[in-house]
Amino acid sequence: MKNVYITTAIPYVNGNPHIGHVEDYLLADISARYAKLNGASVRFQVGTDEHGNKIEQKAKSLNRDVQEYVDENAENFKTFISKLGVEYTDFIRTTDADHMKRVQEIWKNLKDHIYLNKYEGWYCTGCERFITDKECEENGGVCPDHQANYDRLEESNYYLRIADFKDEIRAKIESDEMKILPESRKKQVLKLLEDTPDVSISRPKTHLTWGVPVPGDDSQVMYVWMDALSNYITVLGYPDAKDFDDFWPASVQIVGKDILRFHAIIWPSILLGLGLPLPKVLLSHGFILANGQKMSKSIGNVVDPIEVLERHGLDATRYYFSRHIDTFDDSDFTWEKFDNAYNNELANDFGNLVQRLAAMSKKNEVKGQEAFEPIYDGEYKNFMDNYEYTKAMDYVWSKVQDVNKHIEETKPWMVAKEDPATAKKLLEDLDRELLQVNYLLKPFLPDATSKVEDIFVTSDIIEPGTPLFPKN
Repeated sequence: MKNVYITTAIPYVNGNPHIGHVEDYLLADISARYAKLNGASVRFQVGTDEHGNKIEQKAKSLNRDVQEYVDENAENFKTFISKLGVEYTDFIRTTDADHMKRVQEIWKNLKDHIYLNKYEGWYCTGCERFITDKECEENGGVCPDHQANYDRLEESNYYLRIADFKDEIRAKIESDEMKILPESRKKQVLKLLEDTPDVSISRPKTHLTWGVPVPGDDSQVMYVWMDALSNYITVLGYPDAKDFDDFWPASVQIVGKDILRFHAIIWPSILLGLGLPLPKVLLSHGFILANGQKMSKSIGNVVDPIEVLERHGLDATRYYFSRHIDTFDDSDFTWEKFDNAYNNELANDFGNLVQRLAAMSKKNEVKGQEAFEPIYDGEYKNFMDNYEYTKAMDYVWSKVQDVNKHIEETKPWMVAKEDPATAKKLLEDLDRELLQVNYLLKPFLPDATSKVEDIFVTSDIIEPGTPLFPKN
């Protein structure tokens, strides 16, 4: 049996889950469910990033104990992930004692590539990263993501010598040994790699106290990226767990395009420094926009993902984000588009099809498909194997529409009046066709497809009492 390891970027817990997190978790869950349908043994990581200035400052602003604050928010993320129907195997927190111990071992194993140096330059608290003079100048001294001025810092930090690994990282990206999706971002990373300096991986305790202590230096705390990126292997038990080698390297690591540079340059540097193979695929998705604009609290166009889930339910959320939020590119979310997708596509094309076919099959005494054996066709498999999930959903939906078309063309209700046996055979064929399409939808709509199987994969077809997707 093939082993598959899928990861998601761990979010900061200085706020509630936002709509961008839906894309991380959903893409990973689709990957995991598809792998399991193909017989793989899957490890699927999610978690929370709980160290750093932003979190400490937020807790203090609320007069909260920092550990209690991150405990509460970690539970909020667990609840949110559960509401999305995500079937992960591992939840890691960077404040876990095992993680902290393992990160310190990683630091020790990287010692030949780490050096102490004085830093004087720009820093963005929102991004929790150091900013080059060139980037600061290009942005006019203001972070474009957080609309806050960069801070000028002078401090002594430990650095990871990225220069030790640039040539090897470049070769692995160019050869697709570490494949970056989409292709356009692969080119961006290769360009960024040229000018990437050595990276600070610690902060003095005078500037940061909430973090993992640096081994052998009580005056320093590990910087967030060193701590957070390592979670992908510490959750597997690196460096001493027996099954680490069974699942590493990761089959696919899913991140937003805004943090791709860290996962495509700093993270591979850490791995190469440890003598470990790089992930097979880095999938970077785009942003979710509101009416073409980036979501912002100041603009007032932020969409609460819980409201999305509550509006039409889990399957509607997963459907919209699978089909109408592009796997790779920036995509738009509006309530109007969401409602239209639910009523005119999910409820009408699929829900009505299930209801109608079940009713006709029941009326004509068609038996269920107990021996149904699904097959993948080549086009669908190609899309799924290449993580082109939006294209896969478009393809499957064309098959949903084909079944509807075949019903209209064959008119089994008319045939039944003259030739019941032929009508019965027509309906048996249509039921099989529906179940084949339903199987292809399983990674995307697990709840709805399970209900369809309950109706048709049985000795006697069960006509649903209510529609799968009641129209609003």
